Amino acid sequence: MMKRNIIKIVQLSLIILLVAVGIWFVNRVGIEQIRTNVDQLGVWAPLAVISLRMVSVVIPALPSTAYSILSGVLFGFVQGIVVIAIADLIACNLNFYIAKRYGRSLVQKFVGQRFMSRVDSLSQKYLERNIFLVTGFLMTGLFDFVAYAVGLTQMKWRSFILALILGIAISTPPIVALGAGVFEGGRILLIVAMLGIFALAMLTGWLSRKRVASERVKE
Repeated sequence: MMKRNIIKIVQLSLIILLVAVGIWFVNRVGIEQIRTNVDQLGVWAPLAVISLRMVSVVIPALPSTAYSILSGVLFGFVQGIVVIAIADLIACNLNFYIAKRYGRSLVQKFVGQRFMSRVDSLSQKYLERNIFLVTGFLMTGLFDFVAYAVGLTQMKWRSFILALILGIAISTPPIVALGAGVFEGGRILLIVAMLGIFALAMLTGWLSRKRVASERVKE
């Protein structure tokens, strides 16, 4: 438990550091100049962010939230959501396929032995035939682990993709809005981001309590 908390603190600290560095850089260069330079790269800029985000989802030990914020900074609110949604759709389906096709042994190589217990716990106790719970977990920071975990259950791809689309549609806008709002000075976007992040935090807390209660019943 202590190691897991330390890891969460380190990841949060890295995200805060990246945002702080980003704010300093944008203030120095200017958001319009940055986006002009990004536009000159054409399709390569969104492809680069999509690739980085996908890697962070397929290998869950890498923090992925920073790329949602970065997408909002570089591309704005709407295009930023599209970029992250594409990346998450591809990567989560890849996670699901890897787990479904090759099983637990290959999943462990991607998530690492330290995090494999999290995948096992989700797949064995909470997600079997429960599309609503799957949707809820896909809205949290555990979504990359959840995609692997669902692949280890008997849930069909059709049910998974429906839950995934809904999860992305609800959870992506607040984080992207945070990046777009901070660097554009958009108050409405920042309000949307804060309310959305608060709602996602409440959902994560409720799911965590539900998981703990379920574990106690099993014991």
